[in-house]
Amino acid sequence: MTQTLFEILTSILPVFVFLGFLLLFDSFKLVKWRNVIFTIIIGSFVALICYLINLALMQKLDLPFFYYTRYIAPPIEETAKAVYIIYLLQRKKIGFMVDGAIYGFAIGAGFAFIENIYFLHSLEQKQVIVWIIRGLGTAVMHGGTTALFSIIAKNFQDRFNQTSLLYILPGLLAAILLHSFFNHFFFRPLIMTLGQLVVLPLVVTIVYIRSEKHLRGWLEVGLDTDVTILEYITSGRLSETKIGTYLQSIMNQFPGEIMADMLCYLRIYLELSICAKGALLMQESGFKIPKDREMEDKIIELNFLERSIGQTGKRAIAPLVQKSARDMWQLYLLS
Repeated sequence: MTQTLFEILTSILPVFVFLGFLLLFDSFKLVKWRNVIFTIIIGSFVALICYLINLALMQKLDLPFFYYTRYIAPPIEETAKAVYIIYLLQRKKIGFMVDGAIYGFAIGAGFAFIENIYFLHSLEQKQVIVWIIRGLGTAVMHGGTTALFSIIAKNFQDRFNQTSLLYILPGLLAAILLHSFFNHFFFRPLIMTLGQLVVLPLVVTIVYIRSEKHLRGWLEVGLDTDVTILEYITSGRLSETKIGTYLQSIMNQFPGEIMADMLCYLRIYLELSICAKGALLMQESGFKIPKDREMEDKIIELNFLERSIGQTGKRAIAPLVQKSARDMWQLYLLS
């Protein structure tokens, strides 16, 4: 039992260590530890589901094992791992590519943990060095492919501000091809594992640097813009701006109370946006952000006003409230 536990840990521990480094080096603390742990658990459940699916299909299709693992298993497993990432993207819970890399790697780590337990019992050769190479290679592969999918999918979401199937497919296809390439064993397992250990940190480091650069730029520009517009609203000088001109142009299309709700919606949205950006800057400086009941109440009020102004009102105010995936993510950050 002790030997089995040691073998499992030697194969998977470096992956969890790398995941821990990603979280520690994230100066803005975009992803919480509890969310990562939950994601690892999700990945473990996904592995169990894929095991049952693969077992049933192998019995039904009666294909050679090597053929199944190279061409059938990769699409099934990568699609299953991608489902939770797609959910996070659609719910605007991933703000930047580095978030996606962390969530993707966590899913893959949980998946690999369960798969390695299975492989440990099925391998004929159980020497420690053989197991480390085989188990670590599998773990890095599963974490890397899902992280790659998350990065590509988030990049497309930022560019086109939507998470439709069309923009999900490129990342999913890349993950499937990489998984299939790994299962072909074109190179010796030791070379494959070492290659992954070099390439994966390099790719994630590049993504991390780019993501932090974009985050800082978004904070600087967005914070200045939000503060300026809010000052115009609170000082009663909104009519002097292009926003005020736009609101006056649509005033005759809505009842007075709806227009009042739209203006109130804009004000609260800006206040929350400023608070979210301020919270990020405080987290970067090492301050812990306390729970703010007033912010929670404002989020509830914002949701109420959104229902009050209706779909027509939301479409009318859309040019004023830039609800990109990243802007919606900041509201999730507050909640």
